Amino acid sequence: MKLLRVGPAGAERPALLDQNGTLRDLSALVPDIDGALLADGAALARVRAAAADGGDALPAIEDGGVRIGPPLGRIGKIVCIGLNYHDHATETGASIPEEPIVFMKAPDTVVGPEDTVLVPRGSVKTDWEVELAIVIGRTARYLDSDEAALASVAGYAMAHDVSERAFQIERGGQWDKGKNCETFNPLGPWLVTADEVPDPQALGLRLWVNGELQQNGSTADQIFGVAHVVRYLSQFMTLYPGDVINTGTPAGVAMGRPEPKPYLRAGDVVELEIDGLGRQRQEFKDA
Repeated sequence: MKLLRVGPAGAERPALLDQNGTLRDLSALVPDIDGALLADGAALARVRAAAADGGDALPAIEDGGVRIGPPLGRIGKIVCIGLNYHDHATETGASIPEEPIVFMKAPDTVVGPEDTVLVPRGSVKTDWEVELAIVIGRTARYLDSDEAALASVAGYAMAHDVSERAFQIERGGQWDKGKNCETFNPLGPWLVTADEVPDPQALGLRLWVNGELQQNGSTADQIFGVAHVVRYLSQFMTLYPGDVINTGTPAGVAMGRPEPKPYLRAGDVVELEIDGLGRQRQEFKDA
């Protein structure tokens, strides 16, 4: 299933994209697309039954001008994996990590897939990163196998891990300063349930800036795959339904380019897509 949330920011309602590409209102079946729904087998079964009927019994939503919000509400935490692609580590001159590099993003960085992204005040190195996001569907702690890890995954979405490299790297401390600026995590458009992504290590990821292709990679190049990441994180923290894991970006970021590096400025337009997970488009403006 392709689950999403539509409507004004803060007042989104749950929806389904049916097999014909029609938006269907789920408000009569479930209150929202969130961790509570993902952990509720009976509620998910009702949604699946409606989707299996083609969605015709659900009210259609006129999609002309409707805002697509983040596909997941009330996110618990966003855990991110840095330097998780061989080609990205190479382009930045970093050593291949022996264990996943972990940092956090605040849930309030999340915006919709076509919402405006703000270049922070004082920024000179705002960068782009297309990423596969894992959405957790059941509580995971001390998992002991890849099979258990994948069973904890409710689905996948596309994330744009926008980063300010000067804040991240040159201002001391941890990476968080360059990762948690407002609007720095567009998510969506859809939460695609895990059954529709049979191999999360075989997805193409692409990103364009002002119409020019900048990133063109595959999750096959991940250093630590989806199952490994979920199992690994469960040794250090409890993962709950509605938590999100951003799994890193392939090569092609501005930081990896020769000088002068083409960092983002107000007026730039970024578009990105992942196979089967939809497409995003953001215009950048000054904060």
